[in-house]
Amino acid sequence: MNKTSEQFENEIKKCREVFAMKAQDYGTSWRILRLPSLTDQIFIKANRIRSIQMTGVNEIEEGIVPEFIAMVNYSIIALIQIELGLDGEQDLPFDTAMNLYDKHINATKDLMLKKNHDYGEAWRQMRVSSMVDIILMKIKRIKQIEDNQGRTLISEGVQGSYTDIINYSLFCLILLDEQTQK
Repeated sequence: MNKTSEQFENEIKKCREVFAMKAQDYGTSWRILRLPSLTDQIFIKANRIRSIQMTGVNEIEEGIVPEFIAMVNYSIIALIQIELGLDGEQDLPFDTAMNLYDKHINATKDLMLKKNHDYGEAWRQMRVSSMVDIILMKIKRIKQIEDNQGRTLISEGVQGSYTDIINYSLFCLILLDEQTQK
């Protein structure tokens, strides 16, 4: 379990670096995005990964690792948007954006550690392609909840699905990193 926590932190660090650099380049222009737009961005990334996995063809030089990083970061942005509201006009200072990023990624990691304990690190026996399919399923669930104006009968709502997407994406990054090191 300590190994997982350490690997998780290493992948979070990479995602956070990308988020920070983009925040310096673009500011918090993402504040304009509504949740369905963020969901669609995550869908585009997951769908590209699945397409590459299924066809074996990658016409853009950029591989799938940046797509997993983007899914983590877009999901964090979605969680921030849920927290702050969707006024879309309010730019955030860099430090505020980074503090919110840290708050949400730390809460996500805490949940991962609890689930990882209960599930006995089952994700280590999973295929990256299976986790991509699960991410796509989570996206479809989010879209359905969005289409229902957020009303649910029994499910936890969109926050849980965004958190799961973050965790599965980080698990995939860990597994891909392990494969690269072999």
